[in-house]
Amino acid sequence: MTDPRKPSVLFVCVHNAGRSQMAAGFLTHLAQDKVEVRSAGSAPANAVNPAVVEAMTEVGIDISAQRPKVLTPEAVQSSDVVITMGCGDACPVFPGTRYLDWKLSDPAGQGIDAVRPIRDDIEHRVRGLLAELGTRARL
Repeated sequence: MTDPRKPSVLFVCVHNAGRSQMAAGFLTHLAQDKVEVRSAGSAPANAVNPAVVEAMTEVGIDISAQRPKVLTPEAVQSSDVVITMGCGDACPVFPGTRYLDWKLSDPAGQGIDAVRPIRDDIEHRVRGLLAELGTRARL
């Protein structure tokens, strides 16, 4: 159940195996339980991209236990902010929910060298989101 005192953010990409998992990992780490964090995909993969797990481990965030999840209307409806990352029109729209679309390269099929700049871009955007939400990020 959503905590009414905490903002809730849902990150959505197609496979929920790369971009949305990195964004959720960063927000979970940086927000220190001050934000409810979810991620999902419109066509979830079987597992999180190993290069994404490695890239996040390099910055001290372990997402190896995460599993791709299917996007549901309930997840969208119970979120204050929904951030899409290339999922097209698959994300349902509900009144009162804030929607953002982050244009990011897809790490699918990419090696670690290609994933690192995507990871760094996502971290920068998540820090900006935290500032917008009025939540101080962990250093």
